[in-house]
Amino acid sequence: MKGQLFVISAPSGAGKTTIVEALKRRFKDLAYSISHTTRLPRKGEVDGKDYHFVTRITFEKMIEGQQFVEWAEVYGNLYGTGFSTLEEKLSSGSDVLLDLDIQGGKNIRDRFKNSVLIFLLPPSLDILENRLKKRATDSEEVIERRLGEATSDIRNCSWYDYLIINDDLETAIKETLSVILSERCRTERRLPDIRSRFHQIRL
Repeated sequence: MKGQLFVISAPSGAGKTTIVEALKRRFKDLAYSISHTTRLPRKGEVDGKDYHFVTRITFEKMIEGQQFVEWAEVYGNLYGTGFSTLEEKLSSGSDVLLDLDIQGGKNIRDRFKNSVLIFLLPPSLDILENRLKKRATDSEEVIERRLGEATSDIRNCSWYDYLIINDDLETAIKETLSVILSERCRTERRLPDIRSRFHQIRL
């Protein structure tokens, strides 16, 4: 059976990176798709672990070669998910987690109808603004642009399968974990194993 594809999206500053890291620690068998990007690495980021950092020329050649399941331009930088790696992981039965923006989520849903999409929200726009300012990584202009993007993202969250509000980090982590656990317990996913365990019974 093919693996399950999970997508998590959120406005910048909503806590997505922290929650994704928690998911990786909890689910050792959950494959994480590493995206390609043209942006420069942030402090502490490692090429091949956090992102595949490439030049814009290299990225554009990959687009021409149709090597991306999805790609998008965000804040002037290009981000893309490699098709071959993703399909290979799913075909081997591995569940895969993708960290994507709204546009990327839509593209994945178009190509993978059974994908599970999770949207992470901040408690409010005021709290999101405070979080972005406390990070001290962006200028006022960039923060304002991110808040504008966040408004647009939140307006589009209603077509996601699950909505999680990061008011309390531990609660948000538990809720996200529960989504993955519940999806893994769906009848269509569990039935092959159940049939094997209870082979004496016709199911």
